[in-house]
Amino acid sequence: MVDFCSNDYLGFSRSDELKILFQTELKNYPEYHLGSGGSRLLAGNHSFTENLEHQIAIFHDSESALIYNSGFDANIGLFSSLPQRGDTIISDEFIHASIIDGIRLSHANRFVFRHNDLINLEQKLKLAKGKIFIVVESVYSMDGDEAPLQEIISLADKYNAAVIVDEAHAVGIFGASGKGLVYDLGLSNKVFARIITFGKALGTHGAAILGSSQLKAYLINFSRSLIYTTAAPFLNHLAIKCAYTYLKSKDHQSEIRERIDSFTKNISLDVKLLKSRSAIQIIVIPGNEKAREAAQRIQKGGFDSRAILSPSVAKGSERLRICLHNHNSIDEIKNLCELLNRIV
Repeated sequence: MVDFCSNDYLGFSRSDELKILFQTELKNYPEYHLGSGGSRLLAGNHSFTENLEHQIAIFHDSESALIYNSGFDANIGLFSSLPQRGDTIISDEFIHASIIDGIRLSHANRFVFRHNDLINLEQKLKLAKGKIFIVVESVYSMDGDEAPLQEIISLADKYNAAVIVDEAHAVGIFGASGKGLVYDLGLSNKVFARIITFGKALGTHGAAILGSSQLKAYLINFSRSLIYTTAAPFLNHLAIKCAYTYLKSKDHQSEIRERIDSFTKNISLDVKLLKSRSAIQIIVIPGNEKAREAAQRIQKGGFDSRAILSPSVAKGSERLRICLHNHNSIDEIKNLCELLNRIV
């Protein structure tokens, strides 16, 4: 089936150009090992990895970057170690499960505010104690919408709170050369920490936490998902480096925007399409059976799209999650829209 399901938004994971770049670069490192040999605090660290972190930090306009084996590891490591007993974490109700799990492992107080609801966020801020952390995603994976980052940062300034933004679904799509939504809005110096992942638009695997050098030093000493896990192998980090080189080599963002525009223009007005500027497009089809049936009919038509059912989303908001990619042709997108318009 034609891929309208994966998070490979820019098509990097299947790019022949990126594969050739990787194979060419690999020849420069005949001494590489298949495994890292241990955690980064023991045998698993390498000057290549530290140089890569420096390059990533510069690209995203950050003082430092710290690489983790996955986005899940990064969120678990950050939120379980940073907030202390007596502090307060205030998170959007739609944040990723890895952030929720990390917060549960901390000893901080936790409040949840209604999705993108600034009034409700301020109500929680008035109740907060200790150091305050506001946690959001720049682009949400199940709705494809964006957090009102500028307004959230204004509230954070008012209540002396630190803002942490998960940019998993924004990197590669928003900002110059795909630097992310925080960068695109000119807020790099206003955000305490950003989590970026390499397994979506960059087509590889892993993640990094962007922030101050002080934050990086703290995490190296206290983040258990960094300290107590075997580091990713050199090949993985080389793939990340090549993905960044390829990301900067041409305007991938114009290509994905063209596909997003084509999809939204060809979907019927009768279809309940949630507003999204991202590569994630959501069609609400209430009811698990109806959503599942629609997905099955689309798959029989040759398009790989999946239904998201309750309780993964709230009952009555079951949906089709359509992911657009640079490897989708405009004709494939138009054909998908024609089928969706008939089915939905």
